[in-house]
Amino acid sequence: MHIQEWLATVPALSVYLLVGVVIGLESVGIPLPGEIVLVSAAILAATQDHINPFVLGACASVGAIVGDSIGYLIGRKGGKPLLDWAGRKFPKHFGPDHVAMAEAKFDKWGMWAVFFGRFIALLRIFAGPLAGVLKMPYWKFLIANVLGGVIWAGGTTALIYTVGLVAEPWLKRFSYVGLVAAALFGIGSFLLMRHRAKKAAAAREAAEAEAESPVAVTVD
Repeated sequence: MHIQEWLATVPALSVYLLVGVVIGLESVGIPLPGEIVLVSAAILAATQDHINPFVLGACASVGAIVGDSIGYLIGRKGGKPLLDWAGRKFPKHFGPDHVAMAEAKFDKWGMWAVFFGRFIALLRIFAGPLAGVLKMPYWKFLIANVLGGVIWAGGTTALIYTVGLVAEPWLKRFSYVGLVAAALFGIGSFLLMRHRAKKAAAAREAAEAEAESPVAVTVD
C-alpha cells in the first residue's frame, strides 16, 4: 500500500488525541517531541481531507494549556526537590545547566517566560513546573499560559497547514519527505537549545570560578 493510501485510513480522532496527549504530557514536564508531532499532524491535515485543521489546532491548544497547568501544580507541590529528582532521572533534559538556563529566562522575562517558553524547544517542558517551583502567582501564569498555548499551537498548525496546501502535490508524491522535514525541524530546535544550555553552563562555571578565586591581600 502506498503511504498516501495508508495515511488516508488513519482515523482523524486518533490524530487529534495523539496531538493533544503528547503536547499535554510534554507541557507537564515529560520530554516528548510535541512540536514534531504537531508539525507532522498539520502536514497530514494539509494532504488528508478528513483531518480538520481547526479541530487539530484546538486539541493542540487544549493539550498545551492543560498540560502546563498540571505541570505548574506539580512544581508548586514538589518544589526544588522535584527538579533535583528530575535532574537525576533525565539529566539530558533536566540537568543543572538546563535548569540554570530556564531560571535565567524566568529572572529576565518573569511571567512572560511561560509565554515565550512555549516557542522554545526544551524550555516548553520547564515552563509549567518551574513557574510552580518559583511560586509564580497562578493568575499571571494562567494568562501567559493561555496566550502562549493558543498562539503557539494555533499558529504552528495554521502556518504548517498553509505551507502544506501550497506544497500539497509535492507532499502527496513524497509524503515521507514531509514527515522527515518535520522531524529535522524538531531536531534542529533541540540542538539549538542544547547549544544555548552549554553557553549558560560555561557562563555559570566562569562566575563560580571567579567567586571562588582568592582575593589578593596587599601588605604595607
